[in-house]
Amino acid sequence: MEKEYRQPRFQPPPGATELLLIRHGESEPARPGAPFPLVGGQGDPGLAPGGLDQAERVAERLGGEHIDALYVSTLRRTAQTAAPLARRLGLDPRVEAGLREVHLGEWEGGLFRRMVAEGHPVARRMTDEERWDVIPGAEEATVFSGRVRETFTKLVAAHPGHRLAVFSHGGVIAEALALAARSRPFAFLGADNGSISHLVVTGERWIIRRFNDTAHLDPALTVTAAPPT
Repeated sequence: MEKEYRQPRFQPPPGATELLLIRHGESEPARPGAPFPLVGGQGDPGLAPGGLDQAERVAERLGGEHIDALYVSTLRRTAQTAAPLARRLGLDPRVEAGLREVHLGEWEGGLFRRMVAEGHPVARRMTDEERWDVIPGAEEATVFSGRVRETFTKLVAAHPGHRLAVFSHGGVIAEALALAARSRPFAFLGADNGSISHLVVTGERWIIRRFNDTAHLDPALTVTAAPPT
């Protein structure tokens, strides 16, 4: 019989680290005159009712999968999103400061949302130039990119051969996938709240397996192209 070479399904290489990148659920709305509380200089809203529902749906989606560790950022919306899955798996989320959202400088505390919604010229420039640091006082592009790379490299080094659920933010997820794809900075911006993206890291190779998987979410609760914070 003639030898055949079939196309197999993808399997992570031995020793590779799988990272399930989950954007936090929908957070509380920003309201004029009521800025979000700050943690480390960054807005720290809790989850809105829809976000709490999205967190439960993430837990239903991933609760039957093998996951070795859960990570969250220093901002409570990620911890609240991770909580239902942590209970199902019996895992304590680990806090990793490097997973926090890009710092928005003078537009922290919810002002960013207003500026984007109202089409402020700096917000338009931010989108056109694909860089956060056109916002006054915001985290510099090279610093933010370096932080994201260093953080993910650290997680991978600590978990060879493991599968991690990483609860983070839209800007961080976009930057990690842009680094993997060597793409434009904002090419992966717009992950929905409660969505799952999937990155496999083996040595120096960062392999994107999924982006913005929302099969577990009710479409009525999914925020399309939501702002990153």
